[in-house]
Amino acid sequence: MVSQGVLILWLILLIVTVLLLPLIVSLLHRTWKASVNIERYFKEMNEAGGGIAGNTGHIPALNDTISVASTMLEVAGGINENAEALKGALAGRAAKFN
Repeated sequence: MVSQGVLILWLILLIVTVLLLPLIVSLLHRTWKASVNIERYFKEMNEAGGGIAGNTGHIPALNDTISVASTMLEVAGGINENAEALKGALAGRAAKFN
């Protein structure tokens, strides 16, 4: 036979289990909802990161454009100097014929 003390211990454990079970289920549910929200946030961050990577992928092309523009400015300066020299030479010749 089972002693009276064992039965009382089992009864106490059963009552504690029944009373704590809703709390445990509630905590598990909150944990599950939090994990679903974290997963959703990670998906949104992944999409945002992909957009940022796509938008910043053109920066090397912009750096190439800046270097080409710098070269073009040097060439334009040379053209301007040559044009000024031509202008001076033509003005000198025109002055001789007048």
